[in-house]
Amino acid sequence: MDAGLNIASVCIHKGEEPAISGKEGICNVFFEGCNLRCLFCQNHEISQGRNYRSNGTKLGDILGQIEFILSQGINSVGFVSPSHMVHQVRAIIEELNSNGLKPVTVYNTNSYDKVESLKNLDGLIDVYLPDFKYATSDLAAELSGAPDYPVFALRAIKEMYYQKGSTLQLDANGKAESGLIIRHLVLPGYVEESKNVLRTIAEEISTGVNISLMSQYHPVYLAGNHHLLNRTLYKSEYESVVEEMERLGFRNGFIQDVESNASFRPDFSKEHPFE
Repeated sequence: MDAGLNIASVCIHKGEEPAISGKEGICNVFFEGCNLRCLFCQNHEISQGRNYRSNGTKLGDILGQIEFILSQGINSVGFVSPSHMVHQVRAIIEELNSNGLKPVTVYNTNSYDKVESLKNLDGLIDVYLPDFKYATSDLAAELSGAPDYPVFALRAIKEMYYQKGSTLQLDANGKAESGLIIRHLVLPGYVEESKNVLRTIAEEISTGVNISLMSQYHPVYLAGNHHLLNRTLYKSEYESVVEEMERLGFRNGFIQDVESNASFRPDFSKEHPFE
């Protein structure tokens, strides 16, 4: 990526966790590109290619779009796939603040982040929403092209935990104002890996953190050619991971209906990708 804003979409998104989107939704800023190469990426139109409707590259244009959405009663701004765009994230937040706007800021990341970058965001990010995809290097290499992902992701999430702790602070409407929610997408055929991820969080971070255990997997992009990823998740697979989460003592978080695989699929050729 170049030094520009590289933003593919600015839109209202109502499909996040209830504490993130609430009833009104969140203003999500989707960056182009990604520092991972996941075979099953649901945002592959913008993360791996350029078959999307670009929302402009000038800071003034982007701020105008964000401020218009905020004027509709939405009080939060999420930055999606921001790991390679930290300077741009800072610039947007600082400009919004200088314009008198103080929305709740959400850092929605795959967790392949440098700790140094996260330290530079301390005080600017209200809610961290990181993925924890894998605990095994070989699988991270096979499915996302990053054998060192488990090491970097754990370090990154520990830094987020250091900044925010385990308590998710909510406003009167149940929307998050500050805190940490760790996401994990259960993949078909990889139930044991999901359990390994949960064990790692329990042992290395805390069972008090909020976990968002997602069942919404749907085979897209290159997943149709993979011998295990070419189908949706079995109900029994997801329930097995939920049981492990409960056995480990996790107390806070969110689970999904297995039928959620029919939802949450964006089309970035549209002005409103999630409608």
